[in-house]
Amino acid sequence: QVQLVESGGGLVQAGGSLNLSCAASWLSFRYYAMAWFRQAPGKEREFVAALRWTGSSADYADSVKGRFTISRDNAKNTAYLQMNSLKPEDTAVYYCAARALVETRNNDEYEHWGQGTQVTVSS
Repeated sequence: QVQLVESGGGLVQAGGSLNLSCAASWLSFRYYAMAWFRQAPGKEREFVAALRWTGSSADYADSVKGRFTISRDNAKNTAYLQMNSLKPEDTAVYYCAARALVETRNNDEYEHWGQGTQVTVSS
């Protein structure tokens, strides 16, 4: 059964850091592009970051560029989102997603989704 499980969310003060993890349950993880999206209350889900299956190409939303870093460890079947210099506007439920090979910013093109992890940034 294909499954993505996020962890690492929590409550942090503005300026702080969190590192989200996304563990995948299938063996061909290395051939999947991984992405992070987020959804704040009353807002649509938005793209945050994505990483190609090779790990050679990363894409970031302008709002997080320079503060967030997406990475992957294929030996652990896990993707990460390191979030630094957090702002109250980063507060949202963060979801990881996977699709074969190449990343995209379009959430409709991702085949697999995690259940989400809450990130709350206090001012």
